[in-house]
Amino acid sequence: MLRRAAVAGRFYPSQPDRLRRDLRQHLGRPRTRLRARGVVVPHAGYLYSGGVAGAVYSGIEIPERVLILCPNHTGMGASLSIMARGEWEIPLGRVPIDEELARRLLHHCPFLKEDAEAHRFEHSLEVQLPFLLHLRPDLRLVPIALGRHDFVTFRRLGEGIANVLRELPAKPVLVVASSDMNHFEPDEVTRIKDRKAISRILSLDAPGLYEVIRRESISMCGYGPTIAMMYGTEVSAETCRAELVRYATSGDAGGGKREVVGYAGIAIYPKAPGSDS
Repeated sequence: MLRRAAVAGRFYPSQPDRLRRDLRQHLGRPRTRLRARGVVVPHAGYLYSGGVAGAVYSGIEIPERVLILCPNHTGMGASLSIMARGEWEIPLGRVPIDEELARRLLHHCPFLKEDAEAHRFEHSLEVQLPFLLHLRPDLRLVPIALGRHDFVTFRRLGEGIANVLRELPAKPVLVVASSDMNHFEPDEVTRIKDRKAISRILSLDAPGLYEVIRRESISMCGYGPTIAMMYGTEVSAETCRAELVRYATSGDAGGGKREVVGYAGIAIYPKAPGSDS
Protein backbone atom coordinates (compact mmCIF):
# COMPACT_ATOMS: atom_id res chain seq x y z
CA MET A 1 0.00 0.00 0.00
CA LEU A 2 1.13 3.55 -0.74
CA ARG A 3 0.26 5.97 2.05
CA ARG A 4 0.15 9.38 0.39
CA ALA A 5 1.02 12.61 2.15
CA ALA A 6 -1.99 13.91 4.05
CA VAL A 7 -0.75 17.20 5.54
CA ALA A 8 1.84 18.49 3.03
CA GLY A 9 0.99 22.08 2.29
CA ARG A 10 -0.57 22.56 5.72
CA PHE A 11 1.84 21.37 8.41
CA TYR A 12 4.92 21.68 6.18
CA PRO A 13 5.62 22.86 2.62
CA SER A 14 4.46 20.71 -0.27
CA GLN A 15 7.08 22.02 -2.71
CA PRO A 16 10.31 19.97 -2.38
CA ASP A 17 12.69 22.93 -2.80
CA ARG A 18 10.88 25.05 -0.25
CA LEU A 19 10.62 22.09 2.12
CA ARG A 20 14.37 21.43 1.92
CA ARG A 21 15.03 25.11 2.58
CA ASP A 22 12.80 25.07 5.64
CA LEU A 23 14.38 21.87 6.90
CA ARG A 24 17.88 23.35 6.63
CA GLN A 25 16.68 26.40 8.54
CA HIS A 26 15.13 24.32 11.32
CA LEU A 27 18.14 22.00 11.55
CA GLY A 28 20.60 24.87 11.82
CA ARG A 29 24.34 24.58 11.49
CA PRO A 30 25.87 21.10 11.27
CA ARG A 31 27.09 19.80 14.63
CA THR A 32 28.38 16.63 16.20
CA ARG A 33 25.77 13.89 16.03
CA LEU A 34 25.40 11.37 18.85
CA ARG A 35 23.70 8.00 18.79
CA ALA A 36 20.45 8.25 20.71
CA ARG A 37 18.32 5.36 21.93
CA GLY A 38 15.11 7.31 21.71
CA VAL A 39 13.76 10.80 21.25
CA VAL A 40 10.62 12.80 22.00
CA VAL A 41 9.85 15.19 19.14
CA PRO A 42 6.85 17.52 18.59
CA HIS A 43 4.51 17.28 15.63
CA ALA A 44 2.81 20.63 15.11
CA GLY A 45 3.14 22.72 11.98
CA TYR A 46 6.76 23.57 11.26
CA LEU A 47 6.06 27.27 11.84
CA TYR A 48 5.47 26.48 15.50
CA SER A 49 7.46 23.35 16.38
CA GLY A 50 9.91 22.93 13.50
CA GLY A 51 12.73 24.59 15.42
CA VAL A 52 12.32 22.23 18.36
CA ALA A 53 12.15 19.16 16.13
CA GLY A 54 15.13 20.35 14.09
CA ALA A 55 17.22 20.88 17.23
CA VAL A 56 16.69 17.24 18.17
CA TYR A 57 17.33 15.74 14.76
CA SER A 58 20.39 17.88 14.07
CA GLY A 59 22.18 16.44 17.10
CA ILE A 60 21.58 12.70 16.63
CA GLU A 61 22.65 10.00 14.23
CA ILE A 62 19.77 8.81 12.08
CA PRO A 63 20.13 5.07 11.46
CA GLU A 64 18.63 3.34 8.47
CA ARG A 65 15.84 1.89 10.61
CA VAL A 66 13.42 4.13 12.51
CA LEU A 67 10.41 3.10 14.56
CA ILE A 68 7.95 5.97 15.09
CA LEU A 69 5.29 5.81 17.79
CA CYS A 70 2.57 8.42 17.48
CA PRO A 71 -0.81 9.20 19.03
CA ASN A 72 -3.97 8.54 17.05
CA HIS A 73 -5.66 11.93 16.79
CA THR A 74 -8.29 10.94 14.23
CA GLY A 75 -9.86 8.02 16.11
CA MET A 76 -9.81 6.01 12.88
CA GLY A 77 -8.73 2.40 12.69
CA ALA A 78 -7.36 0.09 15.36
CA SER A 79 -6.27 1.62 18.65
CA LEU A 80 -2.88 -0.15 18.48
CA SER A 81 -2.12 0.02 14.78
CA ILE A 82 0.96 -0.92 12.78
CA MET A 83 1.55 -0.64 9.04
CA ALA A 84 3.66 -3.66 8.20
CA ARG A 85 4.12 -3.23 4.46
CA GLY A 86 4.06 -0.59 1.77
CA GLU A 87 5.51 2.91 1.45
CA TRP A 88 4.89 6.43 2.76
CA GLU A 89 5.03 9.21 0.21
CA ILE A 90 6.10 12.76 1.10
CA PRO A 91 7.26 15.59 -1.18
CA LEU A 92 10.90 14.48 -0.83
CA GLY A 93 10.22 10.92 -1.98
CA ARG A 94 8.95 7.60 -0.71
CA VAL A 95 9.93 5.87 2.54
CA PRO A 96 9.56 2.08 2.49
CA ILE A 97 8.27 0.23 5.50
CA ASP A 98 10.83 -2.11 7.06
CA GLU A 99 8.89 -5.34 6.69
CA GLU A 100 11.36 -7.47 8.66
CA LEU A 101 11.22 -5.14 11.66
CA ALA A 102 7.42 -4.97 11.38
CA ARG A 103 7.12 -8.77 11.34
CA ARG A 104 9.22 -9.06 14.47
CA LEU A 105 7.11 -6.43 16.20
CA LEU A 106 3.90 -8.26 15.30
CA HIS A 107 5.40 -11.46 16.73
CA HIS A 108 6.46 -9.90 20.04
CA CYS A 109 3.44 -7.55 20.27
CA PRO A 110 0.52 -9.78 19.22
CA PHE A 111 -1.99 -7.14 20.36
CA LEU A 112 -0.83 -4.86 17.52
CA LYS A 113 -3.17 -4.88 14.53
CA GLU A 114 -2.12 -4.44 10.92
CA ASP A 115 -4.24 -1.46 9.97
CA ALA A 116 -3.49 1.30 7.50
CA GLU A 117 -6.69 3.23 8.25
CA ALA A 118 -5.38 4.60 11.55
CA HIS A 119 -2.45 6.12 9.64
CA ARG A 120 -4.28 7.43 6.58
CA PHE A 121 -4.82 11.01 7.79
CA GLU A 122 -2.67 11.05 10.95
CA HIS A 123 -0.33 14.05 10.95
CA SER A 124 1.76 13.30 14.02
CA LEU A 125 3.89 10.67 12.32
CA GLU A 126 3.99 12.17 8.84
CA VAL A 127 5.57 15.44 9.97
CA GLN A 128 8.62 13.55 11.26
CA LEU A 129 9.42 12.02 7.88
CA PRO A 130 10.75 15.07 6.01
CA PHE A 131 13.40 15.61 8.70
CA LEU A 132 14.34 11.95 8.76
CA LEU A 133 14.43 11.41 4.99
CA HIS A 134 16.35 14.65 4.46
CA LEU A 135 19.05 13.42 6.85
CA ARG A 136 18.91 9.73 5.87
CA PRO A 137 17.97 9.14 2.20
CA ASP A 138 17.96 5.33 2.63
CA LEU A 139 15.52 5.54 5.54
CA ARG A 140 13.19 2.65 6.35
CA LEU A 141 10.23 3.09 8.65
CA VAL A 142 7.86 1.22 10.92
CA PRO A 143 4.83 3.30 11.97
CA ILE A 144 2.72 2.54 15.05
CA ALA A 145 -0.27 4.67 16.11
CA LEU A 146 -1.57 4.45 19.67
CA GLY A 147 -5.02 5.32 20.91
CA ARG A 148 -6.04 5.83 24.53
CA HIS A 149 -4.94 2.99 26.81
CA ASP A 150 -3.86 2.38 30.37
CA PHE A 151 -0.29 2.32 31.63
CA VAL A 152 -0.01 -1.47 31.46
CA THR A 153 -0.80 -1.48 27.73
CA PHE A 154 1.87 1.12 26.98
CA ARG A 155 4.38 -0.80 29.09
CA ARG A 156 3.54 -4.09 27.35
CA LEU A 157 4.07 -2.49 23.97
CA GLY A 158 7.41 -1.11 25.12
CA GLU A 159 8.48 -4.48 26.48
CA GLY A 160 7.64 -6.10 23.15
CA ILE A 161 9.69 -3.45 21.33
CA ALA A 162 12.59 -4.12 23.70
CA ASN A 163 12.46 -7.83 22.85
CA VAL A 164 12.72 -6.98 19.15
CA LEU A 165 15.61 -4.56 19.61
CA ARG A 166 17.53 -7.18 21.61
CA GLU A 167 17.23 -9.47 18.58
CA LEU A 168 18.84 -6.82 16.36
CA PRO A 169 21.96 -5.66 18.21
CA ALA A 170 23.94 -5.12 15.01
CA LYS A 171 21.17 -3.08 13.35
CA PRO A 172 20.46 0.06 15.37
CA VAL A 173 16.88 1.29 15.48
CA LEU A 174 15.98 4.82 16.51
CA VAL A 175 12.70 4.95 18.43
CA VAL A 176 10.85 8.25 17.98
CA ALA A 177 7.98 9.22 20.28
CA SER A 178 5.95 11.89 18.50
CA SER A 179 4.30 14.19 21.02
CA ASP A 180 3.28 17.73 21.72
CA MET A 181 3.00 18.80 25.33
CA ASN A 182 0.18 20.65 27.14
CA HIS A 183 -2.57 22.10 24.94
CA PHE A 184 -4.68 25.26 24.86
CA GLU A 185 -4.03 26.83 28.22
CA PRO A 186 -2.26 30.13 29.00
CA ASP A 187 1.45 30.19 28.32
CA GLU A 188 2.42 30.44 31.98
CA VAL A 189 0.17 27.51 32.94
CA THR A 190 1.44 25.35 30.10
CA ARG A 191 5.07 25.96 31.02
CA ILE A 192 4.44 24.90 34.63
CA LYS A 193 2.58 21.76 33.59
CA ASP A 194 5.12 20.86 30.93
CA ARG A 195 7.98 21.28 33.38
CA LYS A 196 6.43 18.62 35.60
CA ALA A 197 6.05 16.13 32.74
CA ILE A 198 9.48 16.88 31.30
CA SER A 199 11.13 16.32 34.67
CA ARG A 200 9.73 12.79 34.77
CA ILE A 201 11.06 12.05 31.30
CA LEU A 202 14.48 13.46 32.16
CA SER A 203 14.46 11.24 35.26
CA LEU A 204 13.64 8.29 32.97
CA ASP A 205 10.61 7.60 35.15
CA ALA A 206 7.86 6.21 32.92
CA PRO A 207 5.43 5.37 35.75
CA GLY A 208 6.02 8.84 37.17
CA LEU A 209 5.21 10.41 33.81
CA TYR A 210 1.90 8.55 33.62
CA GLU A 211 1.04 9.52 37.19
CA VAL A 212 1.83 13.23 36.80
CA ILE A 213 -0.07 13.42 33.50
CA ARG A 214 -3.19 12.13 35.23
CA ARG A 215 -2.76 14.00 38.52
CA GLU A 216 -2.04 17.40 36.96
CA SER A 217 -4.38 17.06 33.94
CA ILE A 218 -1.53 17.63 31.48
CA SER A 219 -2.83 17.26 27.93
CA MET A 220 0.37 15.77 26.48
CA CYS A 221 -1.04 13.89 23.49
CA GLY A 222 1.89 11.50 23.07
CA TYR A 223 2.44 10.36 26.63
CA GLY A 224 1.59 6.79 25.57
CA PRO A 225 4.18 6.76 22.76
CA THR A 226 6.71 8.29 25.17
CA ILE A 227 6.10 5.63 27.82
CA ALA A 228 6.35 2.87 25.21
CA MET A 229 9.57 4.41 23.86
CA MET A 230 11.12 4.48 27.33
CA TYR A 231 10.33 0.82 27.98
CA GLY A 232 11.20 -0.15 24.42
CA THR A 233 14.68 1.32 24.63
CA GLU A 234 15.17 -0.06 28.16
CA VAL A 235 16.37 3.24 29.54
CA SER A 236 17.42 3.60 33.15
CA ALA A 237 19.29 6.18 35.21
CA GLU A 238 22.18 3.73 35.51
CA THR A 239 22.71 3.26 31.79
CA CYS A 240 21.29 6.37 30.11
CA ARG A 241 20.99 10.11 30.32
CA ALA A 242 18.20 12.26 28.99
CA GLU A 243 18.65 15.79 27.68
CA LEU A 244 16.08 18.50 27.09
CA VAL A 245 17.39 19.79 23.78
CA ARG A 246 14.89 22.62 23.35
CA TYR A 247 11.54 23.75 24.69
CA ALA A 248 9.09 26.30 23.29
CA THR A 249 5.41 27.07 23.10
CA SER A 250 3.34 28.19 20.16
CA GLY A 251 3.35 31.62 21.78
CA ASP A 252 7.07 31.90 21.04
CA ALA A 253 6.22 31.79 17.33
CA GLY A 254 3.72 34.60 17.59
CA GLY A 255 0.69 32.41 18.13
CA GLY A 256 -0.54 34.42 21.13
CA LYS A 257 -0.13 33.63 24.81
CA ARG A 258 -3.72 32.98 25.93
CA GLU A 259 -4.00 29.45 24.52
CA VAL A 260 -0.73 27.79 23.63
CA VAL A 261 0.67 24.34 22.91
CA GLY A 262 3.97 23.25 24.42
CA TYR A 263 6.77 21.59 22.47
CA ALA A 264 9.64 19.65 24.03
CA GLY A 265 12.55 18.05 22.20
CA ILE A 266 14.23 15.36 24.31
CA ALA A 267 16.99 12.91 23.42
CA ILE A 268 18.01 9.86 25.46
CA TYR A 269 21.59 8.70 25.09
CA PRO A 270 23.49 5.70 26.46
CA LYS A 271 26.07 6.64 29.06
CA ALA A 272 29.69 6.02 28.26
CA PRO A 273 31.13 3.11 30.27
CA GLY A 274 32.24 4.36 33.66
CA SER A 275 30.46 7.68 33.19
CA ASP A 276 28.09 9.25 35.69
CA SER A 277 26.70 11.81 33.25
